[in-house]
Amino acid sequence: MDTVILISQVLMSLALILAFVRVVRGPSLPDRVVALELFASIVVGLVGVYAIKVDVSSFLDAAIVIALMGFLAAIGFARFLERGGPRDD
Repeated sequence: MDTVILISQVLMSLALILAFVRVVRGPSLPDRVVALELFASIVVGLVGVYAIKVDVSSFLDAAIVIALMGFLAAIGFARFLERGGPRDD
């Protein structure tokens, strides 16, 4: 069981690094927004795996809050992009 958890954490950490690279180097703003949503989802997965590892269910509450914050941020960015994005007024 510990081996599976370790492998999961390593793979999700690698995915987190790759998502961060996409956030920094994304060719466009929508790509960066999608990468931020992916970043939040991966963090939720990492917190969930950690909650399983230490057998503390209150970490799952934190994972739910992180997922909700990521979802609301994606909705906010989508609305921002829909209204025309950044302006030079």
